[in-house]
Amino acid sequence: MLEEKTKKAFEAINNATSKTTQNVNVVETSEVVSVGAGIAEISGLMNARLEEMLIFNDNVTGIVMSLNRDSVGAVFLDDPTEIKSGDKVTRTNRVVDVPVGEELLGRVINPIGKALDGLGSINTAERRGVEREAYPIMSRSPVDTPLQTGITAVDSFTPIGRGQRELIVGDRQTGKTAIALDTIINQKDSGVISIYCVIGQRASATAKIIADLKKHGVMQNTIIVVASGDDQPGMQYLAPYAATSIGEYFMEKGKDVLVVYDDLTCHARAYRQMMLLLRRPPGREAFPGDIFYIHSRLLERSTHLREEFGGGSLTSLPIVETEAGNISAYIPTNIISITDGQIYLSTSQFQKGILPAIDTGKSVSRVGGDAQLPAYSALVGRLKLFYSQFEELESFAKFGTQLDKETERRLNRGRAIRSVMKQIQYRPIHVVEQIAILMATNKGLLDNLNDEQKKFAIEKIRASVRTDYPEIVDKILDRKKLKDDDKAILLDGFKKMLKQEGLNLSSEE
Repeated sequence: MLEEKTKKAFEAINNATSKTTQNVNVVETSEVVSVGAGIAEISGLMNARLEEMLIFNDNVTGIVMSLNRDSVGAVFLDDPTEIKSGDKVTRTNRVVDVPVGEELLGRVINPIGKALDGLGSINTAERRGVEREAYPIMSRSPVDTPLQTGITAVDSFTPIGRGQRELIVGDRQTGKTAIALDTIINQKDSGVISIYCVIGQRASATAKIIADLKKHGVMQNTIIVVASGDDQPGMQYLAPYAATSIGEYFMEKGKDVLVVYDDLTCHARAYRQMMLLLRRPPGREAFPGDIFYIHSRLLERSTHLREEFGGGSLTSLPIVETEAGNISAYIPTNIISITDGQIYLSTSQFQKGILPAIDTGKSVSRVGGDAQLPAYSALVGRLKLFYSQFEELESFAKFGTQLDKETERRLNRGRAIRSVMKQIQYRPIHVVEQIAILMATNKGLLDNLNDEQKKFAIEKIRASVRTDYPEIVDKILDRKKLKDDDKAILLDGFKKMLKQEGLNLSSEE
């Protein structure tokens, strides 16, 4: 009897204790030891992790970037003007992350997900860490589908496949951003989701990019991640990783994503600034020793997934600025070695008005050729060889007064190819129209025409192929090789049409 009473008493005590016990949240705090130029040294926080978010006074945020014996080094993400030595710092126990989801489409955000477009806050069901491991080789599928840029010089000579990493490199003011914007505009009806990551650019330049994308009706399928030149170096450092995490969300849903990093030169400079202030040992050009790794782990996340992992793709177009055309400088060399090819923009061609100013000799695509439409294959090799020989021949022809007929023919063909490669910004050309123009050029239909006549002939060919030859258009888009009969039908039709317009044509037999 006594044992039963004792047991009931203990049960009553336990029940009362369970009702009054509350969950205790343990918060680890410390204080700032010193502050300087966007970084802070913090005592203690022995359990802090790399890239963990910290909260300072006035809700100023930062991330841990250096772990020392008795302190940690942090970089600020917000303006640290009011932060001083002795201020309180609190751990958040989570690494820096970014919201992901359909709600981001059409929005302009910063690298931690704060809206910058004045359209209200963004509420998503999921957040992802900005740093994630790249998919292993066995999870990847070959690059086999083209990403059409709408730029003839790129789609024909240096094609890009979905899941590829193609570098855009050149001096400042040579049209690097223009190529990236034209590529995004060309995805308007392709189902590809575009992410434009702005790193260290002027606010006015960013505003113009946003206005151009809105003007051409592609913002509904585009996300813009902005870390401007006025933001803290820590924010500029996070921007490309945040943009990639957003892209990976859509890729795993089976969608194709295009990410433009504009530009990684500014990203490298922001990282160098942070590391020098945190007393990391400098290496070549004062960059820290892991400068190669920060870009390789970023660009390795671009891939084409196998169907069981989602089947989507993430295509990267990193932009890098050179000085005086020096592509052997430290950062350009690093990123060229990471990517699957590069589109090199020439200052001399830009000054001559040959736009886009793509140097076909230095530009290459190591993967995209496998994804290129079969209708290109019979045309591109011959045209590229002709064009490379023409550029050398043209420079020598300036010294001669009389040229033989073969040399004249080659010069005329080269000038025709150059006219075809010229293109006005914001006017992408459909893949079928590109192939039709290249076919006519390869056959010599434009050789004897002057510049105005070439422009007129190109426009007529573009209009004709889409309206008059629907069956051949379907074959091209279905990735079928064009038979000789199909080519003959197209070329005969173009000849008759241009002759009716009164143009004096010359063609190879």
